Amino acid sequence: MSDLTDLIAAYGEHLAQYDRWFSDCMERFSDRIFCAAGCAGCCRALFDISLLDAALLQRGLHGLTPAEQTRVRERSGAILVRLQEHWPDFSHPYTLNHRPEDHWEVPEEDATPCPFLDDTGRCLAYAFRPATCRLHGLPNVDRGGEIFQAQGCSLNFAGARALEEAGLQWDFHAAFLAEARLYRSFAEALLGSPEVQADTFIAAVPFIDFTALGASGRRGKVDLIPRDPD
Repeated sequence: MSDLTDLIAAYGEHLAQYDRWFSDCMERFSDRIFCAAGCAGCCRALFDISLLDAALLQRGLHGLTPAEQTRVRERSGAILVRLQEHWPDFSHPYTLNHRPEDHWEVPEEDATPCPFLDDTGRCLAYAFRPATCRLHGLPNVDRGGEIFQAQGCSLNFAGARALEEAGLQWDFHAAFLAEARLYRSFAEALLGSPEVQADTFIAAVPFIDFTALGASGRRGKVDLIPRDPD
């Protein structure tokens, strides 16, 4: 598939597998997993997401009411203003990959709330949220024993070794390979190269013009890594 709309839809369907895994875990360990709607303790900090995640989340944004969209844009815009005080050149398409990772790694104590949260702590675009939002809270361990994410929410499996719980294991290796293939197809269709890696922040989602990034006949390809001035 080369059509961006189809790729974004396919990505959403792929991420739904993560939701099913998480739901199965919650059903299996209902007495030890306490994630619930309105619990937004992990929905903070400026963690990075892929540009494909951003495209999917932007689709969710466009489905909100005008008032909700305005709220998300205002909150996101305030975050971007703060970022641009530190990075004056942080502008469209708001990608991070040309910066050393330790420059944009957010400290553990950062409490910046996600701009997509409502007043009750619920996600306004829950069905369109990024992959990391769906996987956070439980360790990500493949059935073969490979550990992709060792940490989980401190409220879950309190006092127990969730990392060693076989009932939480899943086919993460295959799922992440499939996710990588989707991202490469998306990068090829959008940016002209399957090798391009582009990450951003959730706060940038309302302001990314994906039509301006398109290769092959759109408005021209954008350099995601700025060149040194002559």
